[in-house]
Amino acid sequence: MPDDRSAGITSREAARVAYDLLAPAYDQVTAQNNYEMWLGATLLPELEKHGLQKGRVLDVGCGTGRAFGPLQARGWEIVGCDVSPGMLQEAGRKFQNDIALFEADARSLPQVDGYLGLPTERNFDLILLLNDVVNYTTEDGDLESVFAGVKRNLIPGHGLAIFDANTLALYGDAFTFRQMEEKMDAGDLTWEGLTEDVKPGFIYEARISGLGVKEHLHRQRHWPRDQIEAALETSGLRLLAALGQQDLDEEIRLLDPPDETRDHKVVYIATDQAKVRRGL
Repeated sequence: MPDDRSAGITSREAARVAYDLLAPAYDQVTAQNNYEMWLGATLLPELEKHGLQKGRVLDVGCGTGRAFGPLQARGWEIVGCDVSPGMLQEAGRKFQNDIALFEADARSLPQVDGYLGLPTERNFDLILLLNDVVNYTTEDGDLESVFAGVKRNLIPGHGLAIFDANTLALYGDAFTFRQMEEKMDAGDLTWEGLTEDVKPGFIYEARISGLGVKEHLHRQRHWPRDQIEAALETSGLRLLAALGQQDLDEEIRLLDPPDETRDHKVVYIATDQAKVRRGL
């Protein structure tokens, strides 16, 4: 039976509940995700093409800290937050509390330096919202709330934000009526898609169990590019690039333009409007 915490919750609570339940097994479930190859060797060099300057990074939806290693190796000062206390607990354990972590929903992100009680509000050169942060925002107005928090924390005219959104191709493969089982080191993971149709803007659900994790639901929304771009504009941000992502055995490829039927993710890079107006 599904964990009773999945019943009767609001859409805003759904991601927290799902990831609190998944937290103990998350690193095992996602062991195949090579963050050095994805973030270190692919995304950061792409961001450098748009003027990224190394300094401070805010990892929104940091989870268990899978992105921290590549960032630490490159000398970044890291702050991380997540909606799930369980995921933050795992991150703190792994990194021995060397990285500033705090609990926050991406849809109500505070001005971080002030929230942490730091004497100077320096803001961030880079804000990450990677690996499904945007996908778990399911209500109208959620994107605007997320991007307003990003705008609030970017260095004006300088900072960059990067996030990914799942495509119709991914939702067709992973969230429609089918069941996929993956052999893991300590047992089986079962992911069962629960959605019948694949349509733009739909909310998709899947059920996950195994590896000692109680059965529970994951709920995501497909966000078309025009809605993402409009939400960025409303929040005082502007799109710099949208790239299709293909995961190959030995590399991750970013393609321009993206294709919703070919790629499994679209990677978006944004900045504040002042930077675009100056043509930097």
